[in-house]
Amino acid sequence: MRIYADNAATTRMSPGAIAAVKEGMERLWGNPSSLYSLGQEANEALTGARERIAAALGCSAKELTFTSGGSEADNQALRSAAALGARKGKKHIISTAFEHHAVLHTLRALEREGYEVTLLDVHENGLVTPEQVAAAIRPDTALVSVMYANNEIGTIQPVPEIGRICREKGVVFHTDAVQAVGHLPIRIDEENIDMLSLSGHKFHGPKGIGVLYVRRGVPFLPLIEGGAQERGKRAGTENVPAVLGMAAALEEAVTGMQTNIPRVTALRDRLIQGIRREISHCALNGDGEKRLPGNVSFCFEGIEGESLLLLLDDKGISASSGSACTSGSLDPSHVLLAIGRVHDVAHGSLRLSLGEENTEEEVDYMISAVKEVVDYLRGMSPVWRDLQEGRRQFIL
Repeated sequence: MRIYADNAATTRMSPGAIAAVKEGMERLWGNPSSLYSLGQEANEALTGARERIAAALGCSAKELTFTSGGSEADNQALRSAAALGARKGKKHIISTAFEHHAVLHTLRALEREGYEVTLLDVHENGLVTPEQVAAAIRPDTALVSVMYANNEIGTIQPVPEIGRICREKGVVFHTDAVQAVGHLPIRIDEENIDMLSLSGHKFHGPKGIGVLYVRRGVPFLPLIEGGAQERGKRAGTENVPAVLGMAAALEEAVTGMQTNIPRVTALRDRLIQGIRREISHCALNGDGEKRLPGNVSFCFEGIEGESLLLLLDDKGISASSGSACTSGSLDPSHVLLAIGRVHDVAHGSLRLSLGEENTEEEVDYMISAVKEVVDYLRGMSPVWRDLQEGRRQFIL
């Protein structure tokens, strides 16, 4: 049995998205900026895809700029809002300690350029409160950036409430919604969002394509110079086939949401309950209910996550220990440290992210396989031996 349970890292392209990409490559390969008919056909397809994506998100097509993915969209949103804020003498930015590195690394760079950054603490349940945001906003605050749903532990933040506070204070609000779009019913026009980032490969679209939403009336600056594409906000010939694939995938995701959300949530809860039942001294990371439908994140005491992943792969299970963007790092997850996990426990983490293709049979196999591997690793671990014999105190 081969089970894919790393949908938070990337998803398999849907047949509809593949067909749309194929059409774009075979029939609509002209440069959409060209005036001849081949280019204009590509431009019409690009315009149509932009309108379909806007309809799925609840915004205007003119508010969408195509990017190479979520990381670029995050960078453009943060750098643009920071630069425009500085022109008004506002150089303070608020975010959280467990954002994606596309946000955190950009904020670190902005700090080196003279901006002041406040990273809000995250509660043990993986949530940030609107009250924290309100208390942190100052007269010189230019931007608040809080992710819609966390990429590692799946917790869903109170985005509409945070957005409302920012709007009342006159502060631009950005949300990294890469993990949320296509999996949660998002209506941008109803959620007080000024800027939003998304990435196509997180909801069965192609890699290398994303969107930055910027609310009409909110100024923003280009990150990439060199051409007039995307209304002068993002230079470079548009990737029409990828845009078409992303539009098809997002429409499919939104259409199927009413069926997929309860089904995937049930699989998630079955997996969480099974792991809790079968394995001692483990802990679910993040809130049990305010989390993405398919996200299951655990810490297991007395083991190393890297060994756990390799042995699960031998059993046919593709999983991760956290963000795919930092899978090469031996450091414990900054997300887990932010919610209060100590280093020794954070090292023993596992993320299983389910999708609509997973089944109950696969979930039951994963419960059995994870228990078997954890028991095996604990049997070899001197740390586990010390815990059992009382030379160390259990944390979980």
